[in-house]
Amino acid sequence: MIDYVRGQVAHIETDSITIDVHGLGYRVFCPNPYAFAKSEEEVIVFTHHHVREDAILLFGFPSREEQKLFRRLIDVNGIGPKVALAMLSAGKPESLVMAIQQENLTFLTKLPGIGKKTAQRIVLDLKDKLDNIGLDLRVQAETLFVDAPAILSDEDHSSWGEARAALKALGYRDAELDQAWADLKHRVHADESVDSLMKKALSVLFTG
Repeated sequence: MIDYVRGQVAHIETDSITIDVHGLGYRVFCPNPYAFAKSEEEVIVFTHHHVREDAILLFGFPSREEQKLFRRLIDVNGIGPKVALAMLSAGKPESLVMAIQQENLTFLTKLPGIGKKTAQRIVLDLKDKLDNIGLDLRVQAETLFVDAPAILSDEDHSSWGEARAALKALGYRDAELDQAWADLKHRVHADESVDSLMKKALSVLFTG
């Protein structure tokens, strides 16, 4: 069982990152690969080592709490690793935990691959099993907020103009995009890519 991988981010794809560990590259599928910036600094990615007949896969997360949540999700009958990963990529982990604890089926059925029966099964199986994870995720989110970079204006962030145009082409209204940017701009850096911004904006737009 590979519980975590520590090394440099050598490559980023839309669904995965490659971690260079002493010259050996591990491909790790992630909810948001762009959360891991390419740099010479080492990162720790908490992983779930998934073995099946035709593949050996690693799924990775920036925190131990998200790793635990992923493992709880795949314990639910009918939820495989790819569906669990899609659920985590579609919204904030703390929002997902809250939706399960509050039996918010409307929220859950908006997630990729989740129908009403599956949402009900998730609530039944996990409602009383996420207290510690939910608390840890909220503490983590508050810490990230305190350590966030300075708020950026539209002019400061050139990538947002491109991301906004692409999102508008998908059918989102100006008011929705303005609200998404107001939520996002205290959590992004000036050199963040268009793809990364779009993914984060879609997460905000999806969860409201």
